[in-house]
Amino acid sequence: MMNYIWGGMIIISLIVSVFTGRVEQTAAAAVSGAGEAVNLSISLLGIMCLWTGISKIGEDAGLIRLISRLLKPALKRLFPRLDPDSGAFGSVVMNIVANLLGMGNAATPLGISAVGKLKKLNNNKSAASNEMCMLVVLNTASLQLIPTTLISLRQTWGSASPGGVIPAIWICEVCALAVGITAVKLLEKRF
Repeated sequence: MMNYIWGGMIIISLIVSVFTGRVEQTAAAAVSGAGEAVNLSISLLGIMCLWTGISKIGEDAGLIRLISRLLKPALKRLFPRLDPDSGAFGSVVMNIVANLLGMGNAATPLGISAVGKLKKLNNNKSAASNEMCMLVVLNTASLQLIPTTLISLRQTWGSASPGGVIPAIWICEVCALAVGITAVKLLEKRF
């Protein structure tokens, strides 16, 4: 579906540029944007490699296991029908830990794996379970202790203090999490 949306936007912009006589400017902007996208991708790749490496070191050192144990009581309350010893629970914990450590790109495959395992436990295959909805909320409004992508973007674009927005981000993330969790729990009781 997204391919059709992006393709449609590209075709519409090309048609508009032809009718407004700005084909050269559109072509120049496309080439310039592509170059900036490559530079941005390379800078984000560097920070992603760094944090993935740190994550691996943390995993080998037992840090992720420790964080998982610390999160287990809270996650048992958020996922009351999920067995804490199941593979699905472990995948949920790993997804949340990856998000906490600011590794959103590494958290995505873990989240997909967790949803797949939760789907196998879901009796109603045509609708998302409460656990799936809670995981989506926790993943979308995740609390990141170190928002690495944002810091990297701010540094790339010349910010004097790339990490200066972290306290404001934490406040927004906590508010978003509170609203999301409350909504899921209220809808869970209603339906």
